[in-house]
Amino acid sequence: MSHTIPPSFIAMLDAADASWRPILRAGLDAVHKTSPDYLPALAADEYLPNGGRLFAAFAQPLDAVDYVLVGEGPYPRAVSATGVCFMDGAVSSLWSEKGLSKQVNRATSLRNFMKMLLVADGQLAIEQTTGDALAGVSGKAQAAPASIIQTLPELQANLTRHGFLLLNAALVFRPHVPPVKEARAWLPFLQTVLAALADHAEDAGKTPPTLVLWGKIAVQLEAFPESARFPKKVSEHPYNLSFIGNQVMQNLFGDMQLLKKNSA
Repeated sequence: MSHTIPPSFIAMLDAADASWRPILRAGLDAVHKTSPDYLPALAADEYLPNGGRLFAAFAQPLDAVDYVLVGEGPYPRAVSATGVCFMDGAVSSLWSEKGLSKQVNRATSLRNFMKMLLVADGQLAIEQTTGDALAGVSGKAQAAPASIIQTLPELQANLTRHGFLLLNAALVFRPHVPPVKEARAWLPFLQTVLAALADHAEDAGKTPPTLVLWGKIAVQLEAFPESARFPKKVSEHPYNLSFIGNQVMQNLFGDMQLLKKNSA
């Protein structure tokens, strides 16, 4: 087995903003140093996201990052896995006549995130986030396309404007590899990314970005010494129903008004 970083991973760095490329290359070097067989084996396997989108989240320039949201791993469907945390490529419209669109409902994490935003905004009561109440909210949203976002790309654009870097703890998904094991291989990469973010903020005399950690796999990042340099907001993963009522997440996202057009 080859013990060099496969060229396919180096080529995918081109999808990242130029400010990130040397950092991501250092991150790959750290993965390779820790587990020399991992990247060659991955290159020979099938994994998601495909289409060269492994580093798609890093299109957000280093200087623009105010929040680092870390989820679990890519969606287990080729069309859905975009390389950007919980942004499901199969989803276009957010709304339907009955509430959230069929595609949103299929993407459990996204569905619960949307409901959390609606509860935080006072549009839904935590006791009733389905049925007629949700259909009523959806109807109002669809009737106001000039002021309310209608598609997932618009939601992603709003998160980007607020400075979110949307990462997964495990950058890839393979059906035969447990997500916890996959994430463990990427820990040196994420440690490199966090160190670079903290150093960049320190050099600029700024507070480092806020780490938003979703779920048990993401919380493993708290074991890094670099983690102590960041403000943090921690919650269960949004595939849990309890996420909808999480007060920490409601407080964090509520003021951002992410469902409004051009939220900033």
